[in-house]
Amino acid sequence: MTTLRSRIIAWAGRMYLVRTSKKGFDLSRMSFLPEPVLMPLRREGLDPVNDLAAVREKEPISKLPVPIAANVWLVTGYDEVKAVLGKANAFSSDFTNLVGKAGAGAEQNPGGLGFADPPVHTRLRRLLTPEFTMRRLSRLTPRIHEIVEERLDAMEAAGRDGTPVDIVHSFALPIPSLVICELLGVPYEDRADFERLSAARFDLFSGANASFGAISESLSYFRDIVKKQRENPGDGLLGMIVKEHGDSVSDEELAGLADGVLTGGFETTASMLALGALVLLQDPEHFAALKDGDEAVDRYVEELLRYLTVVQVAFPRFAREDMEIGGVQIAAGDVVLCSLSGADRDGELGPDMERFDPSRNVPSHLAFGYGIHRCVGAELARMELRAAYPALVRRFPSMRLAAAPEELAFRKLSIVYGIESLPVRLDG
Repeated sequence: MTTLRSRIIAWAGRMYLVRTSKKGFDLSRMSFLPEPVLMPLRREGLDPVNDLAAVREKEPISKLPVPIAANVWLVTGYDEVKAVLGKANAFSSDFTNLVGKAGAGAEQNPGGLGFADPPVHTRLRRLLTPEFTMRRLSRLTPRIHEIVEERLDAMEAAGRDGTPVDIVHSFALPIPSLVICELLGVPYEDRADFERLSAARFDLFSGANASFGAISESLSYFRDIVKKQRENPGDGLLGMIVKEHGDSVSDEELAGLADGVLTGGFETTASMLALGALVLLQDPEHFAALKDGDEAVDRYVEELLRYLTVVQVAFPRFAREDMEIGGVQIAAGDVVLCSLSGADRDGELGPDMERFDPSRNVPSHLAFGYGIHRCVGAELARMELRAAYPALVRRFPSMRLAAAPEELAFRKLSIVYGIESLPVRLDG
């Protein structure tokens, strides 16, 4: 078991490096894209670049200078983003909008919820929603706490002699990867195969062949898992759907749903765990608040979600019809990109939203999106964050950064923002 877990953790580290390495899918190579297009994917440390706030202040909906026939709009205002994401009938998220119905990569449609429109989306979400209720998820609570404690034990062993420990690879990455294994019901003997599931799934501007090849590899793996669940359904998400819905849901649909759970629940939660830890480490008062009181946990988690908003841009929306949003005319066929990180820092939500402040009345943030495509696994992510942050602080009350803040390496361009490593000393 220990060897298997080590292999999963090693896989998680390799996947993270693939996404951040210049040898992987590096959006910074896409120099042909105008800077205003790349600007929503940039940050300065933990904060969106100042240009994003300036654009939001001047034009919450602005046209991007892109070399294509259709208009492309960037939406940065909170109300305007909610308006776009809430108009499921007026916008399409279907995968074929990106590749064409018979274009290159169309046969590698990842399925799942993110790239589906009603009525397909409606039916698939109804399959998943019961498995993500708090009642169903509660069965994972003991296991989540066990996984967190196991990772803390491993960190303690690694840092016992004062050696710096990397929170990203020792804590933030393995927790969601192991939780997703539990959720899906992936058999232990199959879990090492997760090393093949590397894909820069959120690098929508990357080369199509590489991206679609990664989707194909991932779906192929999950088809094998689905086949085993058909033969012997377990108590995980896939097994429960097979038991309750049988042949009314196809193998392709199940594989797509599983791939979507991995895509939406691994990298995003790992980034939140690492970046959230950095926020806490930078302020002793915040760090101590989580150590001393459970009542602070929910407030801190919600404010960290808003402040960090690691999914910086929502999947693109394609206008089905002419419409007006925020006083701007959007034409049928236009492409709309919603900046979630920009919207969650909008001053319309309250004063000084560029600052982390867990004492504020937390607004309804957009870290999980909004509307019919709001992340179905939002409560699972919250469960992991609520378990992990206090446990980390209480186990290592004297923990401190082992590198100067200016030495930390963040992703330069990424739809899911993150940090490459976060070295700490556990003994203070």
